[in-house]
Amino acid sequence: MDSTRNAVLEAWMAEHGYSSNSLAEAVNRSLERLTGRPGGLDGSSIRDWKAGRVKWPKSAARRALEDVAGLPAIALGFVPRGRAPSVTAPQQQEDPDMKRRTLVGGIAAAAAAAAAAPGHTSPRRIGMSDVDRLQKRFAEIIASDHRHGGQLGTEQKAAALADEALNLQNAGSASQRVRGRLYASAAAFRSSAMWAAIDGRRYDVAKAHMREAQSLAEMSCDQSIKFRIWSHAGTMYRHMGRPADALAANDVARKLSLTRSDPLFASLGLARQGAIHGTAQDRTSTRRAFEQAQEAMLRADPADYRPVWMLAFYDQAELDSLALSAYLALGDYPAAEYHAHRCLAALRPHMVRSRAIATTRLAHAQLAQGAADAATATAMTVTANAATRHARVARMLQEFGAALRATAPHTATVHTWTEHVATWRTTV
Repeated sequence: MDSTRNAVLEAWMAEHGYSSNSLAEAVNRSLERLTGRPGGLDGSSIRDWKAGRVKWPKSAARRALEDVAGLPAIALGFVPRGRAPSVTAPQQQEDPDMKRRTLVGGIAAAAAAAAAAPGHTSPRRIGMSDVDRLQKRFAEIIASDHRHGGQLGTEQKAAALADEALNLQNAGSASQRVRGRLYASAAAFRSSAMWAAIDGRRYDVAKAHMREAQSLAEMSCDQSIKFRIWSHAGTMYRHMGRPADALAANDVARKLSLTRSDPLFASLGLARQGAIHGTAQDRTSTRRAFEQAQEAMLRADPADYRPVWMLAFYDQAELDSLALSAYLALGDYPAAEYHAHRCLAALRPHMVRSRAIATTRLAHAQLAQGAADAATATAMTVTANAATRHARVARMLQEFGAALRATAPHTATVHTWTEHVATWRTTV
């Protein structure tokens, strides 16, 4: 197979069910949303990307693709102009699964080769190409989290990759810059393991991942990953019903200098602060925090460089999702419903887990306003997979069912809901 082909893009398309034509249509729709003008891509354009004939798409098309995928172009195998692509061994004909296994196994094979080298062989030099390969694997973890959320398998894989990144420190010589990036990669993987444990309500395990991630982040001197870890900690304590601890952890993230240089990080910190205030039943602080979060988001330059995890999830939809959570906790159900509809309208296709959570919260808001039929219809749109396999969604749907039976007992709506829940259990 031609070694210039973009195997990463091909693997991503195969995993997400995109043909060349369907991806072109999705990117064109995103282009129209971003620029106000219809896109002109077709299947041949995507085939040029896959074949490596176009190594760095034009800026508008690139931004639209990133919007569809929820990943930066470099994580999809594209190479910026003026930058040499990573050198890989020639490949024989192989199927997409084999290419994906080759991609995700590259770092482990390199580390094993270094460990097995004879004593007289010169030490291997660890470089930025190794860091780049780790970043591609980090992008896969992020994508898996947005599809499935809270799964033990995601947590375990992220933790194993954190250890693998650390093993590279001892696999050869490296510059101080590369060693810092390796520690940052290990911290990023560990923070993803932490988040998967939080999302799966495995809080004791999440705390253990948090402590390891914090230590690695300090060695990396990477402000963005420090922000991610402390911000996750705030979310964890919020879910645990400990708003004082949540505010303290989130404040560590918000006081990093990164939030003064990049309004988007400031916006995320404020939005999560607003969600915590909602849990604490502080209406005034909740409203003020979300107003400030929205203002900061509007000031942010979308063209600025940001890490893959930030690009993959934080946007207007996530801000509205946090506001939905806050106003639902406050009992302001009309405001919660308003933010739910805004969130669902703006969610990107890859945010499968987020869509299930927002839909379930919308059902709660509608039910609390007396609209039992509409609420039940909303809740029934949650996929069977999310309803049965995602711990947070499953718990919220159980609470919805209990509230429905309490507010509309012995009605046809309750019967419809009960039958629908039974189909979830048999279809997964």
